[in-house]
Amino acid sequence: MMPIDWSSVATDTPYSQEAFAFVQEGLAYTSAIFKGAEYAYELDEFDRHVTGQQLCMGLRDYAIEQYGYLAYLILKHWGIHKTDDFGAIVFHMVDCELLRTSPQDCEDDFRNVFNFDEAFHNNELSCTIGSNL
Repeated sequence: MMPIDWSSVATDTPYSQEAFAFVQEGLAYTSAIFKGAEYAYELDEFDRHVTGQQLCMGLRDYAIEQYGYLAYLILKHWGIHKTDDFGAIVFHMVDCELLRTSPQDCEDDFRNVFNFDEAFHNNELSCTIGSNL
């Protein structure tokens, strides 16, 4: 499998190439959590399918695990300000044939899943960082 050229994927979007790579990595992370698979990358695409809401929560946890207190600032720097942005990234990746969705999936599944200011607030993070999310 050839490496993905994230810079071309990100072209003509408000998101950085890192945002797309993060969502792909976060999908594997989230699939492992919700599907209990140790090696989510090895699962068939539909075996690792998660809902939009599950993916948003998984991406939040993955960001915190990867970047700690800086998660919010890093996501903002990449152009991600709300869960709707996760949906826009996912469906752009679908348009680029990097992901597939199930028939019941839609961008509305990502709308207002959580409030970024609250989810990444220092008080919330201090309870989460160092725990097993």
